[in-house]
Amino acid sequence: MWWLGLLLALVASILLLDWGIGRMYRYRKATHRQSPARYQIPFEDVWIPTEGGKRLYGWWMPAGEGASALVLVHGWGRNLERMIPYIRALHPLGYNLLAFDARNHGQSSPEKYPTVWTFSQDTVAAVAYLVEERLAEPGHIGVIGLSVGGGAAINASALDHRIASVVTVGAISHPVAVMQAGFEKMRVPSLVGRFLLAYMRLRFRLDFDAIAPANNIRRSQASIFLIHGNQDETIPLKQAKALYQAADKARAQLWVVPEKGHSNCHTHDAFRGKVQEFLATTLPHA
Repeated sequence: MWWLGLLLALVASILLLDWGIGRMYRYRKATHRQSPARYQIPFEDVWIPTEGGKRLYGWWMPAGEGASALVLVHGWGRNLERMIPYIRALHPLGYNLLAFDARNHGQSSPEKYPTVWTFSQDTVAAVAYLVEERLAEPGHIGVIGLSVGGGAAINASALDHRIASVVTVGAISHPVAVMQAGFEKMRVPSLVGRFLLAYMRLRFRLDFDAIAPANNIRRSQASIFLIHGNQDETIPLKQAKALYQAADKARAQLWVVPEKGHSNCHTHDAFRGKVQEFLATTLPHA
């Protein structure tokens, strides 16, 4: 029965492709090892409902009643501990802060296929939590996102106009651009790369264009500060330029950080001052 052999070969090919794709984007899921308490910053554990009846683990760090709130979004394969340098810099400025683990990261609920869109949905869920729990007023909320979390911050601001201000660091512009850059690093032939992208579109029902921050940024009503290291090898600088090109220039600005890569822009001497100035002028603050 030749058709049975063909069917078995097809199933084996699908399983092999799924395994290979999963291996390419696999990361070690880890929970945080330190908390704001290490730096004498008061916080409380919170659980935020998100898509599909799932939950996000987070830290709520109040600074004062009536203060504006900032949602902090980590990147791929990380957890909310990644935001501690930002927490230490922003909390003394009087902002209420909410950091969370995205789905399938840290202590949050599992997600079989996390994407920039699941990060975006989780960011919107965090904003909704602030408003519903009367922790922040609409229009008094900002989002700071790193890498995939930066792309999610842009998408979230296009979906939820209660977000007034967005700061991204090393944000992705388009998931296809990220994957193509990864294929180039792994020296995957272009024809194979195109086949893998087509397969993922069909297999996982992914509309890459619909979830791309570069295609959603124009719909955002927030002020957006795009920060990107000129030596970023993980998310190349051309992705920041693509975001800026697609944005409403009246609401967006781009700072290319000299001599910095993907994960160290916050160590530049001017970083804290520039972010503080942007937030002070774009986010209502009690």
